[in-house]
Amino acid sequence: MHQGRPSTLDLNADVGESFGRWQLGDDEALLPHLTSANVACGFHAGDPLTLRRTCESAVRHGVVIGAQVGYRDLAGFGRRFVDVASDELAADVLYQLGALDGIARAAGGRVGYLKPHGALYHAVTRHEGQARAVVAAVVAYGGLPVLGLPGSLLLTVAEEAGLPTVGEGFADRAYRPDGSLVPRAEPGALITDPAAAAAQAVRLADAGDVRSVCVHGDSPGAPALAAAVRAALSDAGVTVAAFA
Repeated sequence: MHQGRPSTLDLNADVGESFGRWQLGDDEALLPHLTSANVACGFHAGDPLTLRRTCESAVRHGVVIGAQVGYRDLAGFGRRFVDVASDELAADVLYQLGALDGIARAAGGRVGYLKPHGALYHAVTRHEGQARAVVAAVVAYGGLPVLGLPGSLLLTVAEEAGLPTVGEGFADRAYRPDGSLVPRAEPGALITDPAAAAAQAVRLADAGDVRSVCVHGDSPGAPALAAAVRAALSDAGVTVAAFA
């Protein structure tokens, strides 16, 4: 086995992001390929019926449910930074966690971890107030593993609080030389070729600092990307399994 390559790796994707009559992604086709599902919590995407159906499907497929918490920004899909006060953000995250966990439990599952979404995901890599607010909410809820960018302030603060942390890489996003993601507005930011995404997933596994690989549920052809990534990891001798 390649030095540094983990024996097991999680495969996650963002799901439950449809809202009312607005359909985003093909969750039913995507979920069977995943080991963890980052389910929207209603603030950046997802309505209660969508979330209930998504949780039921995740339980049916044996996929671990994670709370993907975001800014209160449906119109912007949570991809715009919001300068929200720390106590308000902590309460918002706690609200999202509790709502999704209730829906997950009604479906026979539970929330097994937390991952920030979109602009919040990027903000907590360096914004101390918001990183501490997210962690405070998780601690107040009783503690869960936190999924985020390796080396981010969020994971550092979470570790200091005694929470399990999981580093994440992206199979379908281009990286800059410094390890940050190429912004979505720039050319080549998204990887849509399944073979290229699969190759990147194996490279991420070899790097040794990620325990979970993400495929975005709203990426074009996400189910095919996830299938290719899972097959490539298995071919590389990596067992694809949930971390939570």
